[in-house]
Amino acid sequence: QAGDGGEEGGDSDNEAMIGGEKKEKAKDERAITLMLRYKSTYARVLDANRKFLQAASKYHDLSTAYLHTDAVDLDDLLNMLGRAITCAILAPSSAQRQRMLGLVYKDERLSQLDALPEFQSHSTLLTAMYKNRLVQKKELERFESSLAPHQKAIMADGLTIVERGVLEHNMVAVSHLYSSIYFDQLGQLLGVVDGEKAEKVAAKMISDGSLRGEIDEVEGLLTFY
Repeated sequence: QAGDGGEEGGDSDNEAMIGGEKKEKAKDERAITLMLRYKSTYARVLDANRKFLQAASKYHDLSTAYLHTDAVDLDDLLNMLGRAITCAILAPSSAQRQRMLGLVYKDERLSQLDALPEFQSHSTLLTAMYKNRLVQKKELERFESSLAPHQKAIMADGLTIVERGVLEHNMVAVSHLYSSIYFDQLGQLLGVVDGEKAEKVAAKMISDGSLRGEIDEVEGLLTFY
């Protein structure tokens, strides 16, 4: 009888331990959920304020931080990856942006985004941008149709955020293909602006260091270094 009582005590201890572990797991999952909610809100605030590079970084951190737990739905993490790519593409041209493009391009989940309607155009556009290929107008239009209203804002130069981003990207891509080019020809190649606007964008990019070259205003010629 004493032995039986010991077994019952052992069972009680095991049940208490299991119950404690379940409570601890539930507590951890609640903490993860709260942290995820807080961090995703912060990323959305950065996104809404058009701080796209910082938002891309936060979204990508969120998309990877909880991959190996069952506390967060994998589809939610994939959605965060899609948002990271959106913001990386919208961010102004810079070395940090190129690093961010590389980070999301190398994510092994990239191809899974093609199954999500709101992110179907992302992998194609991201690949073109990361590999410094010219982005076609139809690729730009498909991507732009997936954007939120604040991401479609028209800037002072009459271009949307993504048009300007793609234009700056294409300007750098052209610099890898040509040693020099006339602005009228450049405008046709870029597909978004005329020669005059292409010249203004090139001048700004040269002045801020994101494009290496010089402009001959008389000849209407852009020479790349």
